[in-house]
Amino acid sequence: MYPDRTPHAPAQRAVEVHQPTPYPPATAVPAPLVLVQPDTVPAVASIVLPDGRVVTGYATEPARPEPVAVKPVVSRTAVTVALGGVGFLAVCGGLILLTTFIAALTALITQLIILAAVIFGGWIAVQVLGASDGKAGTTVNIRRAVFKRNHFHG
Repeated sequence: MYPDRTPHAPAQRAVEVHQPTPYPPATAVPAPLVLVQPDTVPAVASIVLPDGRVVTGYATEPARPEPVAVKPVVSRTAVTVALGGVGFLAVCGGLILLTTFIAALTALITQLIILAAVIFGGWIAVQVLGASDGKAGTTVNIRRAVFKRNHFHG
């Protein structure tokens, strides 16, 4: 184990005492002078301690925590989705009205075309088949014809 000790001999150690080395006191460095506007100087407060000493200093207000933002009961996403749904329903209703209007307009145009065809066709029929006063036109007399062995005898 250890060459200078015998296995049964108690260990003898020298006791060393260490004394702390004191640091020299720091020289007082004056605090930098901060110019403060006269209207921002806080009020000076003095407190008398129980042992009779008076402590004077500036009164500071305790730090107030920032107000916590209140979360809305309903999330903004849910409101956006709901408003989008309402808008979609309004558009669908408008599209239904639009298709109804287009169908009615198509039916009206179809009926006007049919009416024009009937009126124009009637005018043409009156012109072609109109009554004649005898001066114009051709009279055709049809008599009985006889067909014998594929020959016409008139």
